[in-house]
Amino acid sequence: MGANSAVQPGAPDLLERVTRAQLRARRLYQLKFTVVWVGLVFVIGAFLWFAGRVDPEFVALAGLYIVRGAEVTILVCVLSITVATIMAVVGALGRLSPNPYINAAATLYVSIVRGTPLLVQILFIFYGLPQLGIILPAIPAGVLALGFNYGAYMTEIFRAGIQAVPRGQVEAAAALGMPDPLIRRRIVLPQATRIVIPAIGNEFIAMLKDSALVSIIAVPELLWRADRIGRTQLQPLAGLLIAALVYWILTMIFSYFQGRLERRLAQADR
Repeated sequence: MGANSAVQPGAPDLLERVTRAQLRARRLYQLKFTVVWVGLVFVIGAFLWFAGRVDPEFVALAGLYIVRGAEVTILVCVLSITVATIMAVVGALGRLSPNPYINAAATLYVSIVRGTPLLVQILFIFYGLPQLGIILPAIPAGVLALGFNYGAYMTEIFRAGIQAVPRGQVEAAAALGMPDPLIRRRIVLPQATRIVIPAIGNEFIAMLKDSALVSIIAVPELLWRADRIGRTQLQPLAGLLIAALVYWILTMIFSYFQGRLERRLAQADR
């Protein structure tokens, strides 16, 4: 008893010292990481600025014009991810369908999209469809191309999410007499959507960068504005640097919210 009582008072102090040491080490690591990260960004930025002879007056005058393109970029991405989600749900249900005709059509859609470049699909929709009598303005064509492309990749995500729903719940609903469409709508899809939400967020972040490809059909988004004003003012590097910085900031912002969403969903699972 005497030995135990002599050890116990010191145990909390030791645990507290270890905790403080771990906290100091973690903070020191974060400080070093931040210093190196910021330092590298500053060095690379300074090199590009001075080596490329960037004109500060051009940055001041053209910066706002280029940044305004972020509004179009975000609009295109939001509309495209909506189209992609709808196509992915339909495609996933088709891929899981026992009907060979529906399954074959869904599989062909995924195969065609994954077997051709996104740029080719954008050009086909904007320049190829008019020969068939289908003429789309630049922004709807870009939205359709991005949604069509990402819908195929997200089809596999939704298919995995649907298959992750416990089979016992589907069987229980069927035992209660629920028809298959109602089971999919009330039991399967809500749970599958919750499972695939983090993956959809990652696809949206990737789409932010791939949306630059729609500048090839004159959608007035970030890259199109940066390239246009940069070439006309003989400052192409400066324009591209501004566009790249805005893309980077947008990616970090949405990645932050994506991380918070994933942590919240993980807490709900626990």
